[in-house]
Amino acid sequence: MAMLLVLFVQPLYAEANTGNEDSAGALHFVDGKGQWQEPALVLGSDFDVRVSGLIADSKLVRSFKNTSDDWREGVFVFPLPEKASVYGLTMKVGRRTIVGEVQPRAEAKKTYEAARDAGRHAATVEQQRPNLFTTRVANIPPGAEVSVELSYQQLVSYRDGVFELSVPTTLTPRYMPGEPLVVAPQQWQGGWAVPTTEVADADAISPFTVDVADVAADSHRASVRLTVDAGLPLARVFSPSHEVAARQDGQVVSVAPRAGNIVMNRDFVLRWQPIAGQEPGAAVFHQQWEGEDYLLAMVMPGRAGKTRLPRNLTFVIDTSGSMAGESIRQAREALQLGLETLAPGDRFNVIQFNSQPHALFMRPEMATANNLARARQYVSGLTADGGTEMAPALTLALEGQGENTGELQEESTRVRQVVFITDGAVGNESALFSQIRRQLGDQRLFTVAIGSAPNRHFMREAARWGRGSYTSVQDPADISGPLARLFAAMEAPVLTDIQVNWPGQSEAAMEDSFPLRPGDLFQGEPLLQVVRGVSPTGELSVSGQLPGGGKWQQNLDLQQAAPGTGLNRYWAREKIDSLLDEARIQAKEPAKTQITELAVKHSLMSPFTSFVAVDKTPARAAETRLVRDHLPTLLPAGSQPGLARYPQTATFAPLLIALGFFGLMLGAAMMLLQRRAYP
Repeated sequence: MAMLLVLFVQPLYAEANTGNEDSAGALHFVDGKGQWQEPALVLGSDFDVRVSGLIADSKLVRSFKNTSDDWREGVFVFPLPEKASVYGLTMKVGRRTIVGEVQPRAEAKKTYEAARDAGRHAATVEQQRPNLFTTRVANIPPGAEVSVELSYQQLVSYRDGVFELSVPTTLTPRYMPGEPLVVAPQQWQGGWAVPTTEVADADAISPFTVDVADVAADSHRASVRLTVDAGLPLARVFSPSHEVAARQDGQVVSVAPRAGNIVMNRDFVLRWQPIAGQEPGAAVFHQQWEGEDYLLAMVMPGRAGKTRLPRNLTFVIDTSGSMAGESIRQAREALQLGLETLAPGDRFNVIQFNSQPHALFMRPEMATANNLARARQYVSGLTADGGTEMAPALTLALEGQGENTGELQEESTRVRQVVFITDGAVGNESALFSQIRRQLGDQRLFTVAIGSAPNRHFMREAARWGRGSYTSVQDPADISGPLARLFAAMEAPVLTDIQVNWPGQSEAAMEDSFPLRPGDLFQGEPLLQVVRGVSPTGELSVSGQLPGGGKWQQNLDLQQAAPGTGLNRYWAREKIDSLLDEARIQAKEPAKTQITELAVKHSLMSPFTSFVAVDKTPARAAETRLVRDHLPTLLPAGSQPGLARYPQTATFAPLLIALGFFGLMLGAAMMLLQRRAYP
């Protein structure tokens, strides 16, 4: 029994003593009694977004106000739009302005740490995921405020005649699959999760998530201003996420939330729609940067015909804990709408997943009235709880839903499609992308993003790797609108086997045209292509195959190109993503040197580069202590309170429980011995 006690208690005792300054159990916002207290740093944000054509350029100012009597270091993990190109960092302390520079990631870390330890003002920003970043600000004086300005650009999305731009403000806590790694805590990181075998940086992408009432009344608020110059007359400008006020001056529209500053607990989404008949059929932009030409072209194919093939449609719905609340209601409604699109001759199945997947049918069944009624009843009873184990669900949907070939050999033309409904709250995105590529076969994967702060990077990239399309549901009152367009587009792709030919395109230029292999286009989706090294002369030729087997081709006169800005950064981002994709496909390490050189040349943040800004003048005396604050993010609107992730103190509770259990066992053993001794 003594040996059993040692074996049982030792791991628990170790667990109770793992808390240090940066571990998930550290006392970041907990007082001496173990009670929650507000962070000492008050966080403010200011978004200034200017849209010109297809490019949106943003200035994001984060302000860190120190309300304590100690010098502080602030650490904040935050989202940016997927594929955002961060190209500038400026720090302001009082009247002093310090401009940052791009350095290799390890070098930027050393530069920042040296400045922090020497008492100098410093700031750094590094990329954890393509849509998730960490900023650190060192040596914020007591009662003072330090601000960090980030410059980034993103591509405006366009689909079904509507432009859309998102401004992320928070993130849904991500599920971290895998077994915990037994490693020493990383000095740079701190969060509610610990590294696992599948998410080695889990503690770096798991900021504490709290309710809006848990922070200061003026903290985690943001001002948002957008100026939209779409280059064509607009019929309306609206937001599915917030009430907005718009002021128009010619073709330029200024937009801001009607309520003023917004709480940072949901993404701000803005959409604008051209006047009927003014929708762009094609557009081309040109920029010359450092003696090189960059072109960005958008081509909109025609509508698909009426050809419709029978389908094998599998719906996958996320019922994990992160979907609790408004998200699961939206997901159920989305799936019910999908069931209504099934026609006689279609086959279908429904798979729900949390900690493990569960399918309604053993294999896809015919869309009969009886089977559809069973499915509707099954979906209406779904609730959200448990973990987000996506990998087994993807395997079941992509590999375990094959038809009985003995019965269905005559239906070889059946189109196989998977609709994946989730908030994307996972930390192992890269592994899931590789899994989709391996298991996809001849299927198409369509993703539907649910919730007020979904993981858009995962949703968009999963659809890209799945040769499908991505749809986001933002307005709970209008779920049917975007989903009706998605399901209509799924009936048949508009264009397949797409070929893009630039005039006088050399072999080198072909390698610098992205995407290298354009995927299928679905109804309402444009083809976007960016290239370096091609002058704006001649014609761009785009061709493809229509659903009925016919040939489609469109030529675009490049001499009509409008002036563009930031095209070099957009091209560099696409080039970097292409190199990362190539490494993932070939299961090898990315070309780190080449990616770093590209990022430094175009002043971009990447997985291997970071921004750092350092003041040369020391501000904090060496003997004065520096306290680190890991600022929390706000719980996304509509989520269940159970998703909140508060910092916890490391206690001896596991040890005391074990000792109590041992005492009960010892008492029971003594009673048995007494009964034997005195029958």
